[in-house]
Amino acid sequence: FHLASTEGARDVAAREFFVDYRKTAMKPSEVLTHISVPMCREHEYMMGIKQSRRRDDDIAIVTAALRVQLEPSEGGVFRVVEAGLGYGGVDKTPTFAKLTEAALVGKEWTRADIVDIARTKLAEDINLKPDAPGGMVKYRQTLVTSFFYKFFLHVCAKIGSGEVAAEEQSAIEDAHRPLSHGRQSFQTKEGEKAVNFPVRHAAGEMQVTGEALYTDDVPVTPNTLYGAFLKSTHASAKISIDFEALREEALAFPGVVELVTAQDIPGENQVGPVFQDEELFAEKEVVYVGQPIAVVLASSHDHAQFAANKLERSSALTYDTEGREPIITIEQAIAHGSFFSDKIKPPRTIDTGEVDAAMEGSEHTLSGEVHIDAQEHFYLETNVTLAAPGEGQEMEILSSSQNPSRTQYVVAKTLGVDANRVVVRVKRMGGGFGGKETRSIFISAASAVAATKVNAPVRITLDRNVDMLISGTRHPFLYRYKAGFSAAGKIDALDITLYGNAGFSLDLSVGVLERGVYHVQNAYHIPHVRAVGVLCKTNRASNTAFRGFGGPQAMFACETMVDQIAQFLKKPTPEIQRLNLYKDGAVTHYKMTLKDCYLPRMWAEIMESAEYAQRRASVDKFNATHKWKKRGLAVIPTMYGMSFTVKFLNQAGALVHLFTDGSVAVSHGGAEMGQGLHTKMMQVAAKALGIPVEWVHITETATDKVANASPTAASVSSDLNGLAIVDACEQLNKRLAPYKEKYPEKGWRDLLMAAYLDRVNLSANGFYATPDVASFFLSGGKPFNYFCYGIGVTEVEIDCLTGDYFIPRADILMDVGESLNPAIDIGQIEGAFVQGTGLFTLEQVVYFRNGRLFTRGPGSYKIPTANDVPVDFRVSLLADARNHVRGAPSSVCFCCSSPCLLLAISLVPLCGHCFIETACFTF
Repeated sequence: FHLASTEGARDVAAREFFVDYRKTAMKPSEVLTHISVPMCREHEYMMGIKQSRRRDDDIAIVTAALRVQLEPSEGGVFRVVEAGLGYGGVDKTPTFAKLTEAALVGKEWTRADIVDIARTKLAEDINLKPDAPGGMVKYRQTLVTSFFYKFFLHVCAKIGSGEVAAEEQSAIEDAHRPLSHGRQSFQTKEGEKAVNFPVRHAAGEMQVTGEALYTDDVPVTPNTLYGAFLKSTHASAKISIDFEALREEALAFPGVVELVTAQDIPGENQVGPVFQDEELFAEKEVVYVGQPIAVVLASSHDHAQFAANKLERSSALTYDTEGREPIITIEQAIAHGSFFSDKIKPPRTIDTGEVDAAMEGSEHTLSGEVHIDAQEHFYLETNVTLAAPGEGQEMEILSSSQNPSRTQYVVAKTLGVDANRVVVRVKRMGGGFGGKETRSIFISAASAVAATKVNAPVRITLDRNVDMLISGTRHPFLYRYKAGFSAAGKIDALDITLYGNAGFSLDLSVGVLERGVYHVQNAYHIPHVRAVGVLCKTNRASNTAFRGFGGPQAMFACETMVDQIAQFLKKPTPEIQRLNLYKDGAVTHYKMTLKDCYLPRMWAEIMESAEYAQRRASVDKFNATHKWKKRGLAVIPTMYGMSFTVKFLNQAGALVHLFTDGSVAVSHGGAEMGQGLHTKMMQVAAKALGIPVEWVHITETATDKVANASPTAASVSSDLNGLAIVDACEQLNKRLAPYKEKYPEKGWRDLLMAAYLDRVNLSANGFYATPDVASFFLSGGKPFNYFCYGIGVTEVEIDCLTGDYFIPRADILMDVGESLNPAIDIGQIEGAFVQGTGLFTLEQVVYFRNGRLFTRGPGSYKIPTANDVPVDFRVSLLADARNHVRGAPSSVCFCCSSPCLLLAISLVPLCGHCFIETACFTF
């Protein structure tokens, strides 16, 4: 490194340049003029290598720059003259393995001389402590050795020493991943242009050009203020607040106009969406790091956020943590008996058959424990609300929310007004995935309270780090199971306990737990089942809905169990899966008889279309000839129940207006979040009215258009809202029927004008309620209207020295009935699968012991990117799959993407099997 200043110039070696974390040897007066990197000399070899969580746009977990200078010696052997082994990611500064470097000098570059010395000395040079910052200590320690071994083989290949066996060649091959490509297969009806047709997403062009408006894009009036949360810095403490002193301190910051606290709430300080167990602003106690204490209002977002961050260390806030230890994990909650059992009546338990007797009579039993951690929603648009007070007690809320109706009621309660004074509007969301079903509500309530206090519009837009801190995640779960099964692999009995980490409040955790209990069997018929659900109370932000609710976690536990049974019996996992698959007419452990169960047919179809037998042989051949890279091939079936598990939510309303120029306006209770819901609803209206889709338009979702709407969730929004639209359209068709009969020659526009001139109402309010569904836990009823089935075949290739992997091919077959829009459905399926790869192989939410969240942005939390998409991605929709219980026109299923996320479960046993297969090898 060449440095210069007014005092002169000097050179600093790379080894001496970095002196501490984010600190270099440069003096304040110096600048870096240039860096000299020497060319390699004869017989000098260098290799740079890094391993990250994902392949692109990511910092290294461990990185290395390894160099060796050799000289030829007798017998064609090369001897080490000089070595330089630098590692990053193992300490606060780059680390050089000095003992290893010294030990290598003079040694012959052979496996006998080099590898054992390096392995021993590297452990002395770089010995990470168990609590080393960054975690993953064993993995990082392994990477240090693996990197050197790759370098050893690399040099061996360069000098032609013959030390690299054919099966080891893959360890030094350059990583090469071809561009992804795909194949989509679906069935359409000849002549059909409305439904069952790949209509382009209505807002697709506006979204890709940046013209689509989101809540934060809405123009505001000059008097609009911006809010930021003042947040708790402790996970569990009593808190004393000097409100007057805190306000005075806040007003001293540039641009700050007001401080809003619990004292300013006109109504109730409660924002729990289901249970009244969540304060809007903390008053006497804080129960997680990031809990809102107040809102700072300022003339700009930056001013508000700056002041809020500074006020977190205010002397006006006093915390008392005496005798309080934060409970962060499920294991800690179990140890302390921290559960929500007193609030969950009746307990979420299913006990079907004779579990104990069946277990006793089974040929084999197997017990195990499965843990699956959290997942951050990481929607592109963070939570945002614009609250604008109107005349009197009116309040208009523009929010990025999946649940406008519940937002309306909670805001009204906190303001102390009737719900009819509050209107909530949602134009669109930049993603939701369940994270905006309830966790957006308290942000809207805070905005509304602040807007009421200052009588001016208030916008709160969460920065990414704040959103991740306070909005919750997918529920972590711990499963403890015992299974009884035959020598052939038929599973007879399952006894399983589900522990879910709910966070500090219940939110939607009861529904998540119910989903988990329902789906512990995944797609397998097990005659005797005992499933016990338990919710743990911890000092974390309240965990919430996420694509699939509690289904993916439970199905992951089930598939892990099935895989363990297969290993125990020394049988192929697909053999155990196929033997236990549900069939038509089977009865689930919650007493539902399956109708239109296509699983056996789908299994046969995808095994053929995915060329499973040929690829299985190819994978086995690859593994036999490759020592350090392995491939795996897995099949995963899914069966996902379609309905809200709470009966009253299975309803929807719609409003359809016919205009005399022939255009049609539709309003419904569902919210658009990129999933194409509005596009599908336009198709449904067009089909029902017999007009082109282009004549139909949907502007927004609003509580003054459709009241008491259910949240856009549970993968049934198209079912519910679509059938409500059909109901409205049928009313209008009935009114127009006399005019169609009287004027058969008239077109659509003329018919509407004729009806209008006769004073016929051209607006209709539609409604739909799913029939014959009820909570199994509350009434013993049928929890689901029907099931969505899917099967995936996934192939993975993994570098067993580093853990780096990619997906050469994935095949998915989904039963979505007669798809409303195959293009949108397949897009949802593909996106859900990739999101599942993040859950099961990549993403990791990390908390410190004191309850602080470490992963608070894209720098520390990694989601899948384009390089994580399967190279060959094939998605097919099951043909001729009519479902006679769905109740939709032409037996159309309005599609769900949640089950598709579950198919990525296949990556977990694949990666594990690859490592197991390699474990018998040594360097």
